[in-house]
Amino acid sequence: MKIGASSLAGIDRTLKETLEFIENLGIEYVELVHQFPTENIETDLLESYNIKYTIHAPFMDVNIASLQEKSRANSIGQIEDSIDFANEINAEAVVVHPGLTSFLPNKFFPEKVIQTANESIKEIGEYSKDSGVLTTIENMPDFPSMIYKNMYELNDLLVSLDMFMTLDIGHANHMGYCAGEMNFDSIKHVHAHDNFGDDDAHLALGEGSIELNTIINNLENKNFDGIYILEVNDFDSIKKSYEYMKDNFKI
Repeated sequence: MKIGASSLAGIDRTLKETLEFIENLGIEYVELVHQFPTENIETDLLESYNIKYTIHAPFMDVNIASLQEKSRANSIGQIEDSIDFANEINAEAVVVHPGLTSFLPNKFFPEKVIQTANESIKEIGEYSKDSGVLTTIENMPDFPSMIYKNMYELNDLLVSLDMFMTLDIGHANHMGYCAGEMNFDSIKHVHAHDNFGDDDAHLALGEGSIELNTIINNLENKNFDGIYILEVNDFDSIKKSYEYMKDNFKI
């Protein structure tokens, strides 16, 4: 079982502090959030730690479902930069959000938003395959601006494109999916965090109501060989979540 932690937990600290904390816990992977304030990362810094990496492509001010072509193209360009960076540092996966909608597009052009997102996801998939990088698309929580909150629809799209999913367990629970539904062959990467279903809270594992053991055991029984990224709010939550994983699974 491969365990990692997201650098998002150290967003208010230096990347050096975050990498040192995670390495000292004995965690094998760090998922680098490739946007401000860590938009420009020195490879020398990464190489100074005994850590492997994944990349979370930017999602702040980025929208691959934008109906404004210049905005869409800029967003894809930023994600392709993350794929290139993943190639440079031999990162094992890249995570991408499927895009957003807003009031006017959602009211007047909802089908066009999905069509645009699908075209962008296909374009990103082709770029990642040409680059030899595993790029995965993440299911979203139940917020009005989000698209591809429906895991089944996302899975169908990804299967049709020969692409893969990041299962975000907390997002799926926020959408009301039960533990047994969080199980698709397209899943190659996992974001693990907890909540009570009423918010995308990113709590430490075991601090919410999600049936985490059922979800993870179902994946393990299907020989899941991806990485479980602890995507929680702070350093203390990383530590608590890692202890939860060690207490409940063979690590």
